[in-house]
Amino acid sequence: MRHSRIDTRTACLLLLSVLAVFYTLYFASAIILPMILALVVNLLLSTPLRFLHMRLRLPKPLAALCLILCVFGVVGAVGTAISVPATGWLERAPDALNTLYDRLAFLRGPFQLLASASDRIHNFMTIAGGHIDLATPTSQTADGHVIVVASPTGTGGLDRFSSSILLGTQAFMGQFFTMILMLFFLLAQGDSLLRRFVEIMPTFADKRRAVQIAYQIERNVSQYLATITIINSLVGLVNMAQCWLLGMPNALLWGVMAFLLNYIPIIGPMMGIIIYFLVGLFVYPSVWQALLPPAIYLCIHLTEGETITPMVLARRFTLNPVLVMASLMFWDWLWGIFGAFLSVPLLAVFKIICDHVDILTPIGHIVGGPARTTPPKPRVPATDPDGMASGQDD
Repeated sequence: MRHSRIDTRTACLLLLSVLAVFYTLYFASAIILPMILALVVNLLLSTPLRFLHMRLRLPKPLAALCLILCVFGVVGAVGTAISVPATGWLERAPDALNTLYDRLAFLRGPFQLLASASDRIHNFMTIAGGHIDLATPTSQTADGHVIVVASPTGTGGLDRFSSSILLGTQAFMGQFFTMILMLFFLLAQGDSLLRRFVEIMPTFADKRRAVQIAYQIERNVSQYLATITIINSLVGLVNMAQCWLLGMPNALLWGVMAFLLNYIPIIGPMMGIIIYFLVGLFVYPSVWQALLPPAIYLCIHLTEGETITPMVLARRFTLNPVLVMASLMFWDWLWGIFGAFLSVPLLAVFKIICDHVDILTPIGHIVGGPARTTPPKPRVPATDPDGMASGQDD
C-alpha cells in the first residue's frame, strides 16, 4: 500500500480545522450534545427497532414511539423511586457533614495543615498577580500578610443560587426535549438518511466503504452499549444486595448510583467507593464498619472490570487503555458528565472510521487495544517413510 506524504501546509490546515471543530463543539454544546446523545441511544435501540419492524410488522414511526415510551418510562419510574430518598439525604446534608466531621476527627490535624498551606499559596498568588478587588474586604495580620476575607452570602446570594438552579433546570429540559425529538426521527427515518448519503458517493468503492463504516459502527457500538448496560445492571443489583444485607438505608438509591457510575471508566467506580465510605460513616458507629461497604464495592468492581468485561468484550473490539483515559478526561472537560458517558463510544466510532480510511489507518492501529500474544505452538518434526525424523540442520 502506498501512503501519501502530508506536507507542512496541509498538516497546519488540518490542525486548525480540528481546533475549529473542538471550538464549535464547546460553544455549541447546547444543541450538539443532545444530537450526539440521540445518535448513541439510536445505536442502542437499533436492534429492538428492527425486531418490532421486521418481526411484529409495526410501522417504523410507531415502533420508534413505543421504544422511546418504554425506555424513558422505565427511567422515569426508577427516577421517581429514588427521588424521595435522594431528597431526604440532601435535606440531612448539614447533619451528615457534622457527623462526618466528628468521625474523621483523627484527620483534622493534617487537613488543617493542608488548608493553611493552600490559603498561604492563594494569598501569595493573589498579591503577586495584583488581582485583589477593592470591593473585596481584606485584613492584615501582625506579620504583614494580607488575607482576603470572603463576604457572607446574604439574601442576594440565595436568590442568585435559586435563579441558577431554575435556569439550569430549564436548559436541561430544553436539551432533553431536543434529544427525544432527534431520537424519534433517527429511529423512524435514519435508514433513508444513510441511503441518501451513500447515493452521493462518487465511486462504488466509496459507497461500499461508507456502508461498511455505518454497519460496523452500528454493530460494534450497539453491542458494546448493550453489553455494558447488562453488566452495569448486574453491578447495580449486586451492590444493592450488599447494601441491603449490610443494613444501609435506601439500598435502591445506592444500587442505581453504582449502575450509573459504572458507565464512566475508572473515575466512576472511584467516586462510588468514596460515596459508599462517606455514607457508611454516617450510618455505622465506627470507621472500621464504614469501610466494609466500599471494600465490597471495590471487590465487585475489580471482578467486573478485570475479569468479566474484558472476557466478554475482547472478541469484539478493544481500545488502548491510555487513550480511553485521555478521551474520558477530554470529553469530561468539554461536555461535563455527559461527555464522560460518551467518551468510550466516541473513541470506538473514531477507531472504526480510522480503520476504513487509508490515510488514518495508522491512527486506528494506535487507538486499538494491546495485542494479545499467544504462545508459539511446538514444532513437530516431519518424518520420512522409514520413520526417521527429517528437518534442516541448525
